Amino acid sequence: MKGLPRYSIVVFGNNLNSVAVQRRDMGRSVREDLDRGLDGLDVLECLYGLNDRDRAVFGLLRAADDPLAVDEVATRLDCERSTAYRAICRLRETGVVVQEQVNYEGGGYYHVYRLENSRAAAREMQRLLNDWYARVGQLIQAFEDTASDGEHIERPPREQ
Repeated sequence: MKGLPRYSIVVFGNNLNSVAVQRRDMGRSVREDLDRGLDGLDVLECLYGLNDRDRAVFGLLRAADDPLAVDEVATRLDCERSTAYRAICRLRETGVVVQEQVNYEGGGYYHVYRLENSRAAAREMQRLLNDWYARVGQLIQAFEDTASDGEHIERPPREQ
């Protein structure tokens, strides 16, 4: 969906104790973006910080009748094999893409990739969103507590 701002949830460390939402387009509010309408891929992109290439690979795997090897993905998307592989790895890390091994009869093997069961991926996305929602709720409560005490609220430095 071109034109929609992109979000990513950035986790510092190995849990959601320190979390930030980054927006690539700061011109619109979250409310405006929600009014415009989002789809599941937008949510996936937001939760996992996917880029345009990742989205393209996801779309290709979704449209494919059979699992695809990295070389097939690279050829169909007209990109370098390493670029396709990095996108596949990012999608595997999110849990929406799985790797399968195909064995040659004479020995050896290669890997192919397909989309994971959407129900399992959706459950993981919901779990992450629930964790994020709880953490943002704590941050809002801390903001309210600090603001009601009349103390100065100090903003963390922004990454450039």
